[in-house]
Amino acid sequence: MNAAENLHERKLADAWATLQAHANDGNPLRAESNRLAFADPEFLLRRETRGIRMQLELMKPDLQQQASGIENTVVVFGSARFRSTQETQELLAHARAVGEPKAIDRLERLARNGRYYDLAREFGRLVTEYSNGLPDSDRLYICTGGGPGVMEAANRGAHDAGGKSVGLAIALPFEEKPNPYIPPELLFKFHYFGLRKMHFMMRAKAMVAFPGGFGTLDELFETLTLVQCGKSKPIPIVLFGSDYWKRLLNLDVLVEEGAISPDDVHLFKHVDTPEDAWAHICDFYEMPHRST
Repeated sequence: MNAAENLHERKLADAWATLQAHANDGNPLRAESNRLAFADPEFLLRRETRGIRMQLELMKPDLQQQASGIENTVVVFGSARFRSTQETQELLAHARAVGEPKAIDRLERLARNGRYYDLAREFGRLVTEYSNGLPDSDRLYICTGGGPGVMEAANRGAHDAGGKSVGLAIALPFEEKPNPYIPPELLFKFHYFGLRKMHFMMRAKAMVAFPGGFGTLDELFETLTLVQCGKSKPIPIVLFGSDYWKRLLNLDVLVEEGAISPDDVHLFKHVDTPEDAWAHICDFYEMPHRST
């Protein structure tokens, strides 16, 4: 019987295995029965102490963001695979030069979406330029999943504007390094997807979803569900790239079948430029489009 078919196999990712994978070769984690409980990683990573670990993942990023004056965020989701137009074109030119058919096919598809990296970078710059010079309580900070692609682009735009931004990364078996545009004190790593998504919403004053895959859809529908059910106050939910999203999601079917209310399709707005995305957020809160 394959492991995936074993009824008795634990299905959730093992926190001990995750931490062990991150341990330095010269400093392996070992259990010590006489170690203080809060300094004993094996004890803290037992199945029975999962609740404690979840509480810590809730508290640590919250306390650090409080200390850094981060109160209001604009959350940006999108594909981790998209690279800038320039980088993608350079990789495509190399693949063509050496004659790699599979790489050429993959990069040609990515090249179509390289513009979303550039547009997310511009959006991050717009948000941060508005916030620069404002009191902490009025600033809006870019917050992403901390990885490459669209996430990197939004953090990079904030960095271009001389501001700081937040990254909420997730520990994955195939994880890539966090992008370099997030201040170290505002880059957090999570084991639990649920707590990571909670942190996205805790300070979110807007959510902008660029084209992406399953992760982006998960985060988008989590936000839509929370707002629809009244578990979150309404916030601007922006779908960036109207052609992509309209081809992917035909939510009118849900209305026609009575699965959602007609008003639910107005929980989000399609846009195609960073300026329109920012204008929608500003109009929602009756803010000027530029700080004075």
